[in-house]
This record gives sequence, structure tokens and C-alpha cells, in this order.
Amino acid sequence: MEDVTGAQLIAESLKAQKVEYMFGIVGVPVIEVAMAAQAAGIRYVGMRNEQALIIMYPVHRPVVVIGGSSDRNQETAGAFQEFPQVEACRLYSKFSARPSGLEAIPSVIEKAVRTSMYGRPGACYVDIAGDMVNAKIDRSNVRSAVIVVSCCPAPPASLAEHGAIAEAISVLKAAKRPLVIIGKGAAYGRAEVALREFVELSGLPFLPTPMGKGVLPDDHPNCVAAARSRALLQADAVLLLGARLNWILHFGLPPRFDPDVKVIQVDLCAEEMGNNVRPAAALLGDINAIVTQVPSLQLVHSHKSNLKSLFDSLFWWSTLKDKIAANAKISKALALRSTLPMSYYTVFHHVAQLLPHDCIIVSEGANTMDIGRTMLNNYLPRHRLDAGTFGTMGVGLGFAIAAAAMERSENRGRRVVCVEGDSAFGFSGMEVETMCRYNLPVVIIVVNNNGIYSGVDPETWKEMAKMGDLTSIAPPVTLLPEARYDQIMTAFGGRGFLVRTAEELRGALQLSLSDWERPSLLNVLIDPSSDRKQQVIVSSREYTVRVSSLLECRGSQMSETPGVLSRS
Repeated sequence: MEDVTGAQLIAESLKAQKVEYMFGIVGVPVIEVAMAAQAAGIRYVGMRNEQALIIMYPVHRPVVVIGGSSDRNQETAGAFQEFPQVEACRLYSKFSARPSGLEAIPSVIEKAVRTSMYGRPGACYVDIAGDMVNAKIDRSNVRSAVIVVSCCPAPPASLAEHGAIAEAISVLKAAKRPLVIIGKGAAYGRAEVALREFVELSGLPFLPTPMGKGVLPDDHPNCVAAARSRALLQADAVLLLGARLNWILHFGLPPRFDPDVKVIQVDLCAEEMGNNVRPAAALLGDINAIVTQVPSLQLVHSHKSNLKSLFDSLFWWSTLKDKIAANAKISKALALRSTLPMSYYTVFHHVAQLLPHDCIIVSEGANTMDIGRTMLNNYLPRHRLDAGTFGTMGVGLGFAIAAAAMERSENRGRRVVCVEGDSAFGFSGMEVETMCRYNLPVVIIVVNNNGIYSGVDPETWKEMAKMGDLTSIAPPVTLLPEARYDQIMTAFGGRGFLVRTAEELRGALQLSLSDWERPSLLNVLIDPSSDRKQQVIVSSREYTVRVSSLLECRGSQMSETPGVLSRS
């Protein structure tokens, strides 16, 4: 006869599900749960900010949130922090439950872990009443004892219906300007090998979404991210792989998309099919499995066997490459400006030259994230984390801590680099103490423009202060000019650098990347008025006119027109 506590049951159940890390902020009544987790062999990382704690799940791992609540015998009596936690969490999680008793803990934990992985991944919540943590039960009375020692199986992978595959192939064969969009669902589905083969054999251009970056390398010859606006607007067929037609992709609607574009939607969530745009073909199932169903060689032969289709393909590639070259020229000119303070483009130009190809890039902010996404390449899948669909600020340091902790345990020697806007850094800035406490060698780059979107220089700030109360005068987007974020890091024992020039930036970043013992923070002061370059969009109607006018005069030059299909 062996008694076991609720805390021990929770820890053992998590361990049985192969949970490696517990991130938490302890207090009554869950302190014993964290201690039991450590005793069971689960690594515990204590955080400072609940927001940073809870958003760490997109590190491409399932997440289960465990929360303590008031004792069961005090419900409705006004107990300390009494709140309907299970009901509240149902709105924001895939599964939310409180075990009915100690004997039910293993089965509820197993279901939470399984639900977090199956179908579209998402967080699950398990509520633990305070009196259950230290209560004891005879182990033989625990329900479904088999579940305690067995891990839930991997999510099942399903194929798309054969008729839908045929429809998708028909749409792609007929397309003059096809485009593949690779979303974070492809990253989560680990579809990189099948996707590379598909893209390279078919010769189709692809565009990654922010967290789809790296599924195929950003420097792949078929990547047209540098011509994103033109590719989206002028594509007549889009193969949408694990991405949603939400605000990030302009809802798939005009004026950012061709009004007649045909969308082939590949997703593992049936409810996502047809949102905003009715798909020409809906392929429901596992992305990795579905990509192998689409015969890419058949698409290649279809284009090469038809002279006009071949011309359309080559001209499509030509217009995309022209735009890529034009945008690269503009960005390079902005990056190489020697004026001080530096611009976003100058900072990211030098950072990109020094970052290891296998580093994990975490990014958040407004311009910092948007411009950084276009200039900081990802070469490997699941190596980028950012503010995601909600654009939630404060996620960066939590992501970085989770990534660095896992990198250390797996001993793969990959750096974690966290690129932050100064406003975004402020949401969870105290997590630098967490990094220092656990000696996590995260490199934080704060791109400091003294504000939210834009700020003012120190002289302007002083002049405004002379005019009266800053609460009435200072623009709402401004922050304290040249705030010393680097000193926050040094206060806890990490490395801090104040950076004003490109030379200082390169020196500080090289030194930080060479230090595997402690975290670093580069406080990079840039021009408060630095902004994104302006976009110029060519309409799909204008593109069609161009094609018509050039059909005759360039027909004889097709073999000289650059394009991936001409090389395959």
C-alpha cells in the first residue's frame, strides 16, 4: 500500500507524457507541484512575468497550463482569489477541465497533452484545487493506471481526398502565375523535406509567412519574399499550405490579391476551409502527407509541353525577379548610409552578416519585427518565433528563454538571438533576470528608437520638458530617449552594450555571440524617425497588359529569360 500526493500525481503524469520542462511562477497552492516536478526529473524554470510565462508555447511544442485554485470546500464562500477559472479558460484553450478527484489526475493530464497536439495545436488548461495538491491517495486507487505510465501516441496523419487532389492539380496546371504560400502549419507539420522536393521539381515560386520562414531557406532561388506585394497581387493561383487568409495575408481579398485568384487550401482544420475566400480546391489533412500526394513532375511536364504555358511561366518569373532586384537595390542603399544615428536598415544589414545560419531568431516590435523579417534570413525550419497572428507584444523574452533552455538540454550549439523593439522589450524586460539566473546565453538586440513606432531625440525631449507638464505635451508614442536598457542586463550580471555606430554594433555582437556563459543585451540607438521604405504595387490588370504587349516581341527570347523552369 503506497500513498501518493496530488502534486506527485501531477508530476508523474506529466513525466509519463514526456514533458521535459515546466515554466512557472510559484505561490500557494502550487509550490509543491513545481517541487514534485523537479523530483520526477522535469526541469523547472521560474519566470518573473505571467505573460512571458504563458506565451512560450509556440516554441513548436505542445503546452499544458496548470493553475491552482481555491479549495473545493470553500467554493462560493468567497475564498482567496476564487474565480471560475475552468469556464474562463474555455474561451481561449482547446481543453479546460478540473479533475474530479486525485484518482482522475493522470487521465485528465493525458487528455490535455493529447488535445494540445491533435488537430490544430493549441494550449490546454488543467485546474487543480488547492486542497488536492497535498491530499493523498492509495496509488492502487488511481483511475486508469495504464495511462500513468504510457504516453499518448503521436497525432495521426491523414491524406486529402483524391478528388480534391485532382482539382488542385487541374488549377495549378491552368495557372499562368502560380504561387505557393508556406505557413507556420507547414513548420509545425515538419513538411520541409517534402516541400523542398515539391518546389524544386515543380519550379513554383514560394512565399513564406512570418513564422513559415525557414521551412525552406530564405535564400532559396524559388523564394520571392522580397517581391511579396507583387507576388500576392499578381498570382492567379495560390497553393496555401498551413496558412490562414487573415490580416497577415490581407484576407486573400482585393486590392492586395487578384479578385479572380484561385486558392488551393491545404489545412488540417476543416473549420478553416473557405474563410474569407472560397477555395477552388480544399485539401483537408496533414500537410506533409498531402504535399507528397501532388505529383510535382506532372506540373513540370505540363508547363514544358505547352509553349504558351512555358512563356507565361518564364515571364512570371521574370517580373518577380525584376521586383526582387529592385527592392534589394533600395534596401542596400538604405543599409549602406553612413549617417548617424543609424536606421533600421543599417542595423539589420550588419546583424544579418554576423548571425550564424543555424541561430534561432526571436523577434517582436512594430518596425523592428516587420523590417527585420525582410532582412534577417532563416535557413532552417522552426528557427523563427515572433508576435504571431495576434501581434502580441511581450512574447519575445519568454520565447527566447524557452528556446535557450531546450537548446542547452539538447546540446546542439545553436544561438538564440532576440531582436526587440524598445517598446516591446518593456513588456517583459524583467525576464533578463531569469536569463541571468539560469545562465542562458541569449543575445538580446534592442533596436531603440525612443518610442512606439517613433520617438524624439534627447534635445527635443528636453525642450518639451521646459514647456510644461510632459503628460500634456509629450506625444503618446514617445518613450524616454536613449533609455539605458543595457544597464538592466548588467545589473543582474549579464553583458550590456550601448551601441551608436556600425562598428560598435559589430564588435558588441561578435563578442556576445562568442560568450556561452551569460546573456547579453545590445542597446542599439537609432534615428527616432527611422521608418520602413515605401511600397509600390503594380496591379494585376497592369501586369496582364504587359504580358499581352510582350507576347510577340519576346516570344523568340524565351530561352534567354531567367526562371527556375528554364533551368530544370
